[in-house]
Amino acid sequence: MAAILVGVPCVYIITERGGVFFLLLVDLMILLGLSEFFQLMEAKGNRPSRLLGYAAALAVSLHVYLDGPALTLVLTVILVLIMIREIFRRDADKALANIAVTVLGVMYVGWLGSHLVMLRELDVGYGSRIVFFGLLIIWACDTVAYIVGILFGRKKLVPHISPNKTWAGAVGGLAGGTLAGWVSTLTFLPVITPLTGAGLGLACAVIGQLGDLVESLLKRDAGIKDSAQIIPGHGGILDRVDSLLFSMPLLFYWFRFMVL
Repeated sequence: MAAILVGVPCVYIITERGGVFFLLLVDLMILLGLSEFFQLMEAKGNRPSRLLGYAAALAVSLHVYLDGPALTLVLTVILVLIMIREIFRRDADKALANIAVTVLGVMYVGWLGSHLVMLRELDVGYGSRIVFFGLLIIWACDTVAYIVGILFGRKKLVPHISPNKTWAGAVGGLAGGTLAGWVSTLTFLPVITPLTGAGLGLACAVIGQLGDLVESLLKRDAGIKDSAQIIPGHGGILDRVDSLLFSMPLLFYWFRFMVL
């Protein structure tokens, strides 16, 4: 509880401030999340190139922050370097898997996470509000899904991946995300209509829950319950941001192509 009481105001202040402060906050999230992802991969016997992966993920976030024109070049160099790295290992055992999990980590945590920076820096004049919009939707989705699942959950959603998730909880999460999107347009984000806000809320709730299931699938495959215990009672950073990694890109591309 103490972590939440301190963390939420800090996130709010830094997001409002934006700029390099918000970049550093996202970079911290990326580094911790990527470290947890690599831990999952190592539990499966793989050997990701950790330092190269960290540097690559930070290079992506910095490039999008600077609005650099050569993102495809950056991604190409990252891919080539990760593949070359395997040449210098003492054995070629699992070279293919090592390359694959390193690239996946950079793209999953680094690239998808960088969309938070892209969304905050979006040239619409209210980037911080869109970030809050996304955060509120996912928070409402997770909270309502948890409450409804506890009260009414009977039939399991995907028991082979996440035995605690139920159909009732999933539907409750969709309702919570939709309601949060609608309410946001009546309060701090009046630049879009209530119907659009509700639609975006529903879409983010759907893709966010799928993102949660993807991370649960990775943990199940690795035989690990939580990606880490950095947040007491809440698991790791990756456990907290798995839904955001999927929903924030959706919001970015919608506002990028439908508003600008």
